[in-house]
Amino acid sequence: MEVYVDRERYNPLLKRREIHATVKYDGATPSRNVLREKIAGLFNAELDRIVIDHIKTEFGKTEAKCYAKIYDTHEDMLEVEEDHIIRRNFGEQQEEEGEGEGEGGE
Repeated sequence: MEVYVDRERYNPLLKRREIHATVKYDGATPSRNVLREKIAGLFNAELDRIVIDHIKTEFGKTEAKCYAKIYDTHEDMLEVEEDHIIRRNFGEQQEEEGEGEGEGGE
C-alpha cells in the first residue's frame, strides 16, 4: 500500500492537520486501522490522535481518496469529532472507556 499526499493544511481553529491523500493498494480496500498506522508513520503522529473521516473508492480501480485528520491532542479530537466517527476509527477501545463513566449513578 502506498499513500500519496494530495493536499495538507493546518486548521488552527480546530487544532488539527487536514490531509487529503490518494491510497494505492493491491487486493481489498485497506481498513481504517491500517490506514491510520500508515499515516502515523508518515507524519510521526500518535495513533490516538488520528481520525480517518472517509475512504472513497471508484469501481474497478485499486486506488482510493482518503481524508484524514491529525489532532494536536487526544482531548482536542474528542471535543471536535462526532461519536460515530470516533466509533468507526477506534471501535471497542472508546466504548469501553465511556461505559465506566455512567455506571456509578445507578
